Amino acid sequence: MLEKIRGRDFISIHDFECEELNFIFETTKLLKIEARAGIFRQTLKDKNLAMIFQKSSTRTRVSFEIAMNQLGGKALFLSNSELQLKRGETIADTARTLARYIDGIMARVFDHADIINLAKYSSVPVINGLSDFLHPCQAVADFYTILEKKGYFKGINLTYIGDSNNVSNSLMIASAKTGVNITICSPKGYEPTAEIIKWFEEDSKETGATLEITNNPEKGVERADFIYTDVWASMGQEEEHEKRVEIFSSYQVNSKLMSHAPSNALVMHCLPAHRGEEITDEVMDSSQSIVFDEAENRLHAQKAILALII
Repeated sequence: MLEKIRGRDFISIHDFECEELNFIFETTKLLKIEARAGIFRQTLKDKNLAMIFQKSSTRTRVSFEIAMNQLGGKALFLSNSELQLKRGETIADTARTLARYIDGIMARVFDHADIINLAKYSSVPVINGLSDFLHPCQAVADFYTILEKKGYFKGINLTYIGDSNNVSNSLMIASAKTGVNITICSPKGYEPTAEIIKWFEEDSKETGATLEITNNPEKGVERADFIYTDVWASMGQEEEHEKRVEIFSSYQVNSKLMSHAPSNALVMHCLPAHRGEEITDEVMDSSQSIVFDEAENRLHAQKAILALII
């Protein structure tokens, strides 16, 4: 299986077969067990990762840097202001140049086309650390967390509440690949796009995963094993914040909404959270919250991705 993954870009979970995704989960589990025991394989000894950040981040930067360090390699942080991109150098020229120096590129960008072009012109693997369309590393960590909690995927019910964004898009594809049934609960006009629904339909043929789209939060959580939410205004949408707070106010994950869900439902959030908006303190700090388990698993999942593709 390793030979099928080594050297590939990690742009979207849609690009990987079900068995390949499961191999990533298996590797995540192994690396996490070893890390807890103080064992760190030097799989990427003398390897270097360039990290391009058009968008700032806490979890993405720290987890990728620590992951490379624990694997024996080094990570180089490159903010947008430190690259010649700001002065007009093309993505293609940046990719071609960096590939002469390093062994992999991780990029956190606004426009998904930037990730596509980085991968097109780079001769080393490119990892999508986040784009406005997808957040695949987050979804791998999320689904590994689900696997940790339940021990299986098939038939699990996941409900996402909020804006249909890059996070929910990747959750949909991961659901399709694993057999998890997903419900997307968003206000009218904020539902998943036709493109991502088509991807789900293609990827779910093998697993039988189902997709439901609803505008009713209470209905959406009725059978949920996991309830997932995200900020209502993503980075780059700050000017829409007040409008979105008004539109999404009835989509808050709070104790009232949780009363409509099974009593053992677990709550997830990719972070950062805007407490008091999409989720309340009462829920986020409750025994049902596994938010910080997800956050930790970003490290282990990304270590697996790095170790397998670079």
